Amino acid sequence: MLSQAVIIKENKVLMVRQYVHRGDIVWNFPGGGIEEGETPEEACVREVKEETGYEVRILTKMHFDGEKHTFRAEIISGIEETDKSIMDNEEIIEIAWIALSDLMKFDTYTRPIIDLFVAELDEASNFT
Repeated sequence: MLSQAVIIKENKVLMVRQYVHRGDIVWNFPGGGIEEGETPEEACVREVKEETGYEVRILTKMHFDGEKHTFRAEIISGIEETDKSIMDNEEIIEIAWIALSDLMKFDTYTRPIIDLFVAELDEASNFT
């Protein structure tokens, strides 16, 4: 099982560029495997910290596809870790804030989650 976070700030989403098991290098949401004894929420918080340097708080569960839990989260402290030599995760190549308007370039693994988030934004704007 996996757990990942969608973190939006100022119309940008926090993404990590990483090596994935299928052999590609892709942009993905920060996250990773759930360790024994961890809840999906605990794994999400831990993985975001390991991959980005940020402490986060889970806001809501967005999606579960049978394998991967996706949560909306917000940053509560920390600074982005840019020194890859001290990072705990060798799979991470780059960390970046990507404009929501630029997300069309992302692969089929991340795009459906962004579509869910944009739909939530659209629905919320109908009530304001």
